[in-house]
Amino acid sequence: MIVVGIESSAHTFGVGIVTDGDEANFILADERVQYIPKHGGIHPRESSRFLAEKGPQILRNAFAKSSIDPRRIDAVAVALGPGLGPCLRVGATVARTLSAYLNKPLVPVNHAVAHVEIGSKLTGLKDPVTVYLSGGNTAVIAYIDRRYRVFGETLDIALGNLLDTFAREVGLGPPYVVGGMHVVDRCAEGGKRILPDFPYVVKGQDMAFSGLLTASLRAYRKGVDLNDICLTLREIAYNSVLEVSARCLMHTKKREIMLVGGVAASPILREKFAEMAKIYGASVGVVPPQYAVDNGVMIAWTGLLSYKAGVVTDLRSAIVRQRWRIDEVEIPWR
Repeated sequence: MIVVGIESSAHTFGVGIVTDGDEANFILADERVQYIPKHGGIHPRESSRFLAEKGPQILRNAFAKSSIDPRRIDAVAVALGPGLGPCLRVGATVARTLSAYLNKPLVPVNHAVAHVEIGSKLTGLKDPVTVYLSGGNTAVIAYIDRRYRVFGETLDIALGNLLDTFAREVGLGPPYVVGGMHVVDRCAEGGKRILPDFPYVVKGQDMAFSGLLTASLRAYRKGVDLNDICLTLREIAYNSVLEVSARCLMHTKKREIMLVGGVAASPILREKFAEMAKIYGASVGVVPPQYAVDNGVMIAWTGLLSYKAGVVTDLRSAIVRQRWRIDEVEIPWR
């Protein structure tokens, strides 16, 4: 079986083509392009225009790279949410057009579920507690009774958004990731002390980071050493995620932890989770950086699993859902 997947939830237009015919080499194509703003954060309108301009060529590149005749594919999968509405609509339009033109089934994919499924595929973990960390998402997830259940999440901004916003405001970026390490992580390496009176907010199983961002920016404007601020921000933010993850591990009695999403590339964060896993006798799996960020392969692979389980949609029902939560999705293939 061969499935093409299309991703366009934020700043990346990605096209992946995968197969279940070769376990070791299941990725037949992985093409992508990323919108990088000249200043500030991602503007949905500008990003969507960029993706619309570049998307068709990325699709052509994917089929050329795989040497697959488009008529040979079995289904078209597309991320319909969560994400930025204008960006999601670009991918949805391309996918609906491709599905109609080739007369192939259309498979709706939840972007967050796709991060988890490609993680499980690449790490080999069977039933992990998944820590999903990206620019727009921070959640601790575990599979229970045919769904991925959220055992803790951010109440306001995501961890990636916290790091990127602080870096932008104090002039550390963009780019925010250099050589695989976030610029805040790099800056924190020069810190000598944890600053007092910064908020550490864990409410039950949920986290909040906006107060930490405000306190960090206030300290910077007062002239406090930037390295110390970055160290304090990093330690508080990472440790709050670690605390919630440890509680989930104990509650579910699972013995695997998986880190997915762009922030999972942080070597500091991975080291913290490795130490925590030793305490609880668990193993840790981290998605390779290339597939921790948004990509078409994760959509294609999840689409393949979904299609084999009978999940398809008609073209009129293939509408984007900007706030499509992971715990709203039935997982019939597990």
